[in-house]
Amino acid sequence: MNDHPGKSPDHLTINVTHRDDPVFEVTQADAFASVRKYPNIVVRGPLFGLAAQGRGERPRWRLLGELDTGFPQMARDELNSHLWFKAKDHTEDRDVRRSLLKAVARLEKDPVNEVTADGVRYRVVRADEFARIGESRLEPPRATDPDEDSWDLDAPDPSRTKGFVVDHAAAVGLAEGIDRAGLLQLSYTAARFPDDVRADSQRALTTHPGVVILPTTFRVVERKELSWSMVTGQYATPQGARRALVHHLTRPVPKLPDMPDMPELPAWMKVDEKEQAIHDRAAKKFMARRRPNELMVRGRRYEVVRVERVMRIGPDGPEKPRPSDTDDYGPSQIHPLMDEEGNITYSSEASKSSKSSEDSEDSEDSEDS
Repeated sequence: MNDHPGKSPDHLTINVTHRDDPVFEVTQADAFASVRKYPNIVVRGPLFGLAAQGRGERPRWRLLGELDTGFPQMARDELNSHLWFKAKDHTEDRDVRRSLLKAVARLEKDPVNEVTADGVRYRVVRADEFARIGESRLEPPRATDPDEDSWDLDAPDPSRTKGFVVDHAAAVGLAEGIDRAGLLQLSYTAARFPDDVRADSQRALTTHPGVVILPTTFRVVERKELSWSMVTGQYATPQGARRALVHHLTRPVPKLPDMPDMPELPAWMKVDEKEQAIHDRAAKKFMARRRPNELMVRGRRYEVVRVERVMRIGPDGPEKPRPSDTDDYGPSQIHPLMDEEGNITYSSEASKSSKSSEDSEDSEDSEDS
C-alpha cells in the first residue's frame, strides 16, 4: 500500500544526482573504496547543537554552530546566549528585542528544546556521532577529504558545519545516497546502552524516519588494546586534528611560579622535563611528515580518525533531544537582565534597586502605622 501517492514527502526523499565533473568522480570512487575497506559502524553517542528556520525557509533548517556539545542543556545555554547577544548587539527595534528577550526568559526557567523569536524558529537538535571500522581499525581521513598543510598551532579551525543547510530532499551523489539508505535503520542496540536509550532509539526510526549526513569532522584518538579513547575535540579538517595532537604533546599545563604560602602542585599537574623532551621530539618528527595520521609515543598509539554524524529527520524537521538524553544540570540565568530598550541591569545594581524598593516599602508601612 502506498502511504504517499504522488511525490514523497521531503523527509523521505533521497535525491541522487550525477555530475560530469572529474573531482566529483574521484570523490565518489574514494567513498565507495572506503566503505568497502571499513564496512562496519561504531556509534559513539549523541551530540547536540542549534538549528534555525526563518520565514520562507520551510522545510529547510540551518545549523547555527558546530553541533559538538554532549548534553542538551549545553545547547540550550548556547541558544540563550545567541538570543541575548542578538538582542543586545543586532537590533534597535523594541518589538524585536522584546521577542528575543521573551525567549531568553523562557530558556532561563524551562528545559525547552524549541522557541520562536522575531518570526524565527530555533531548535535544539541532536545527531549521532559514528566512525567506520574495518579489520579492527577506525577509518582515517580519505584522500579526497578537504585538507591543508599549515602547522600554525594558533590557526583558527574553519567551520563546515556552521551554516550547513539541513535539507533532506537536496541532491546528493550516489555514494552519499547509498550511505543514507544504509543508515535509515541505524539504532542503539548494544547492551552498554540503557534500556530507555535503546527504546528511544528504536522509536526514532518511526518518528524521524529520514536521515541527513552532516559535514565530516576529524578527531585524534588513542588506540588501546580493545578500545579507543578521545584525545581531542572535533575539527573540520584532518590537519586541524593533527595540529591539536601536536598542541596536546608540546603544550602541557605549565608549572606555576614559586610563591610564598603556595601549596605544592599535585603530581599530575607537574611537568616531567624528560618526558616532555620525548614528546617534543616525537611532535617534531610528526610535523616533518606530510599529512601523517598515526604517531607512536612511549608505547601509546595516536590516530587521526574520520568521524561522521547522522541527523534523523521527521515531518517537522531535525530530531530534538530524546527523553533518555540526560543533563548534568538545568536551566539558569546566565546573562544580566535587559529591558526592551537595551538597558542592562547587572546583579549588583539589581540588588541595590531591590533593597531601595524594600526600604521604601518599610518606610511607607511605618508612616501608615
